[in-house]
Amino acid sequence: MYYGGIEAGGTKFICAVSDEKQNIIAKTSIPTTTPEETLQGTFDFFDQYEISAMGIGSFGPIGINESKDNYGYILATPKPGWSEFDFLGQMKAKYDIPFVWTTDVNAAAYGELKKGAAQGKNSCIYLTVGTGIGGGVVIDGKIFSGINHPEMGHIHVKRHPDDDYEGKCPYHKDCLEGLAAGPSLEARTGIKGQDLPEDHPIWEIQAYYIAQALMSYVLTLAPERIILGGGVMNQDHLLMKIRQSFVEQVAGYVETPPVSEYIVRWGLPNESGITGCLLLAEDAVKTK
Repeated sequence: MYYGGIEAGGTKFICAVSDEKQNIIAKTSIPTTTPEETLQGTFDFFDQYEISAMGIGSFGPIGINESKDNYGYILATPKPGWSEFDFLGQMKAKYDIPFVWTTDVNAAAYGELKKGAAQGKNSCIYLTVGTGIGGGVVIDGKIFSGINHPEMGHIHVKRHPDDDYEGKCPYHKDCLEGLAAGPSLEARTGIKGQDLPEDHPIWEIQAYYIAQALMSYVLTLAPERIILGGGVMNQDHLLMKIRQSFVEQVAGYVETPPVSEYIVRWGLPNESGITGCLLLAEDAVKTK
């Protein structure tokens, strides 16, 4: 029995096939160009295997309410050609198998809970900090969603007193993503994030925003663990600054595990999403 997974990103699709023991037996990367071209490459890959079920974690926003006509669609994305595209419908028309449809960050959160940095826990939040900021939530071992999926990168945060940057989000300007995603670093300093020295004051400002968001998530959802991933988080000093700022901002109001155990870096770097997709495909077979 084979399971299929697609981590559908705005830059590339990671497609993989695993066996019954979740060993990945084949994997490919397909550039995200037009929907037609990208899906043709996806079909060419999966047509080589007899897939029993498939998990898809897609860039968004996406339609997740099965009672609505836009269920399975990619919604108002700035990615040319993909806005209002019936992604899941196209996949179902090609393959008559069970599908699990969720966001890429939800899939990553699920992968981290089952096989990564939140193993043994029943709940976690996964936050990716890179070109954008997105978050996924797992509660009681299940991906959380309501009338929509979480959009944790677009919450509003209290502005740092030393920050007068207007924010880069095209929708909200100074939401979390607008103030703390990777492009905001270069916009403020003229220097790419990976080239900024550790002692640059911008890191304290970024840590303040991310820690403030984490505090809001903790006060609202009370997860057992918080996992940080994405390109911007590949720096030990930033993780330490976020932990310190989190402790300062929570100010002892709620009790959490020791911060070094509570706020951690991803356990499956660059593999969280596709791992989660394959696990969700397995779940779809077991619950069929």
